[in-house]
Amino acid sequence: MTEFIFAPSAPVAIPIRGSRQWFPVHRIYCVGRNFTEHAREMGADVPPRGTPVFFMKPADAAYVPAQDISYPTITQDLHHEVELVVALGADADGVVATERALDLVFGYGVGIDLTRRDLQSYAKEKRLPWDVSKGFDHSAPMSVLVPAAEAGDVLARDLWLRVNGAVRQQAPLSEMVFGVAEVIHELSRLFALKAGDLIFMGTPSGVGALRRGDRFEAGVENLVSFHGRIAD
Repeated sequence: MTEFIFAPSAPVAIPIRGSRQWFPVHRIYCVGRNFTEHAREMGADVPPRGTPVFFMKPADAAYVPAQDISYPTITQDLHHEVELVVALGADADGVVATERALDLVFGYGVGIDLTRRDLQSYAKEKRLPWDVSKGFDHSAPMSVLVPAAEAGDVLARDLWLRVNGAVRQQAPLSEMVFGVAEVIHELSRLFALKAGDLIFMGTPSGVGALRRGDRFEAGVENLVSFHGRIAD
């Protein structure tokens, strides 16, 4: 039996709707610039369709809020980016063909890619990596997962986020530049995809600040939603 010098951290896991089982998280992959209007609002070039832009968050950034979310350290400009979350329930055997990619999907949820925008903007200005603006503690709050068999065609639904009751972001998921199957295919060319991987699929336009005391609700139309509050 393996002996550790201290107790390993508890596994990160997400509840599954209608089940007593939980989904153990392996990695979190994120897709950047997957909605054209969001890319434009961030001042990014929107080149002809090529390959997706990826970045990562630590696995323990994912969680389902049970209480207020602490305002993160260092930043004075915390932003919300609502996203469809895809959960993989099987390992990939090498590069996954696009037409087989959905076979790996266990289910779907909705999450928020919390971003320390001031740190990201400074890093971009200095041409530095901006990992710390994305990969901080609890930076990927999300809903429970809905099994794919119950979700139907998620691309036929709207993605939305409200802050203090007002709509901030809303767009059809069909407007994503790269769909779920394409993203899985491209990720499999770069990484050995595993059961437990989460993919945050990118955000539409309308990103903005979350301030202390704000209440938010995020959802995928007629599928799943969750809510929370930024602590005072």
